[in-house]
Amino acid sequence: MADAERIPGFNTLAIHAGAKPDPTTGARATPIYQTTSFVFDDVEHAASLFGLQAFGNIYTRIGNPTCAVLEERVAALEGGTAGLAVASGHAAQVIVMQTLLMPGDEFIASKKLYGGSINQFNHAFKSFGWNVVWADPDDISSFEKAVSPKTKAIFVESIANPGGVITDLEAIGKIARQAGVPFIVDNTLATPYLCKPIEYGADIVVHSLTKFLGGHGNSIGGIIIDAGTFNWSRDKKYPMLCEPRPEYSGIVLHETFGNFAFAIACRVLGLRDLGPALSPFNAFLISTGIETLPLRMQRHCDNALAVATWLSQRPEVAWVSYPGLPSDKYHALAKKYVPKGSGAVMTVGLKGGYEAGTKLVGSVKLFSHVANIGDTKSLIIHPASTTHKQLSDAQKVQAGAGPDVVRLSIGIEDKEDIIADLELGLTAK
Repeated sequence: MADAERIPGFNTLAIHAGAKPDPTTGARATPIYQTTSFVFDDVEHAASLFGLQAFGNIYTRIGNPTCAVLEERVAALEGGTAGLAVASGHAAQVIVMQTLLMPGDEFIASKKLYGGSINQFNHAFKSFGWNVVWADPDDISSFEKAVSPKTKAIFVESIANPGGVITDLEAIGKIARQAGVPFIVDNTLATPYLCKPIEYGADIVVHSLTKFLGGHGNSIGGIIIDAGTFNWSRDKKYPMLCEPRPEYSGIVLHETFGNFAFAIACRVLGLRDLGPALSPFNAFLISTGIETLPLRMQRHCDNALAVATWLSQRPEVAWVSYPGLPSDKYHALAKKYVPKGSGAVMTVGLKGGYEAGTKLVGSVKLFSHVANIGDTKSLIIHPASTTHKQLSDAQKVQAGAGPDVVRLSIGIEDKEDIIADLELGLTAK
């Protein structure tokens, strides 16, 4: 294959996609374009930008060159056509749904989700008139049964937080296609290093950049990736994309922008008006973090499997939920969807229940007690009293965050030190 035709590998894309030396200064690192606005060449240039007749920079709320590098990099890693970086993972979900749903519409979501997403879907989205219908990823037929004429999307996590549940993406993607609605996958815990949901039927991928992509616990961000696979005009169900936009002189976004129309709609309709812009500084930090994503994720996975194996043999532990374990109910799905490793996040059920969980969290030294995952450092939390506290007891159990559960996000320290710290916590008096 000629060099001009060569498709770069994942490691190369993680470092180079979207970036090139700064043409003005020659700076090799992507500059932080810490500016609110950009100078137009002339009146005609400004008019063409505001009319979506040309691409370029207008105002950092809508787009920024530092953010553009991040967007192109993650889109390349996921195999999508375009990306849009926003202020957080939750902001990404709002922008996606605002582009897809009208008041009274429904979307189907997996019951196995991050507690904050469950809360957002159950409560905050109601103020927009968007209604969630829950389905069980352990019962694929429940997704099919949940489809109604009001359904506009299906939403799942590739690896569910906190329990490490592997979702059967291909099976649910088929249901979405049969229903004629886009399939949205939150790929935060897996990252494209472990799983590429677009290969299994995802039309839209979202991430909390805060977690493994950034990887260092120093920046909050989110991103939306357009797979370019959905026909937004087919059934006329998505007016934001298939009907003339009055604010842009009657342009029909899908007709004009084709297989990256969804990303454009999220930018020029959602981000422009709702405003959850990512700061250029955070985009710089997250892009830099992505350069080491393949190295970090493999170390995360290797350490996590060692820790899960050790914990499964401890007398204080009732069970370990980690799909990398051969005994785990999701192990077969893990071999299909995440063959390089099952991620860094696991849950542990302690025989002593709620009290044992809070004692472990308070007794470890190396682990940090924080409401985050995906850091280079090992992290620990008791979800029932923190991240999932807003849920009912039944919802906590359903989400894998019962009173006996402790969530671990295994870092890239020496695995022997991680295990020694957990032993200290488990045996503390």
